[in-house]
Amino acid sequence: MLRIIPATHKHLNVCLEMLLDSKLGEVYFSNHDHALKSLMDGLENEKVIIAQDADGHYVGFLWYVRYGAFHAFPYLHIIAVKREYRGRGYGKELMRHLEEEILNQKGKLFLVVADFNLDAERLYEKLGYKQVGQIPNLYKEGVTEHLMMKVLG
Repeated sequence: MLRIIPATHKHLNVCLEMLLDSKLGEVYFSNHDHALKSLMDGLENEKVIIAQDADGHYVGFLWYVRYGAFHAFPYLHIIAVKREYRGRGYGKELMRHLEEEILNQKGKLFLVVADFNLDAERLYEKLGYKQVGQIPNLYKEGVTEHLMMKVLG
């Protein structure tokens, strides 16, 4: 069982480490300073939650924007699980926590997943997300993002 809490600036370095050591980080955040600034903005302006295991280790985090999709629906911006904790269901637990947190606010949750991130796409599909569109070159030239949505409730 994970303890999931709001992230604060004291969690910045551990979140940065997880982000930079992910597929997302490798492709979109190869510049350390860019990743740091982005996470700082997220901590100040949006919702970032962090997960801690029973031994007190930080194992993953999730960043979402409350009205980030079409100025109406929650949008998952980033999710990352520390490398040594991947494959244990922590990503699923973070997603379920997010879904429960926003369930009463809006009935849909949106995210994009890059065409190279097949493991993440499979996870989202298992959790009930459906692809509703594709956006070529959204964040990076040559990468197509798959727009996914889940109707909650």
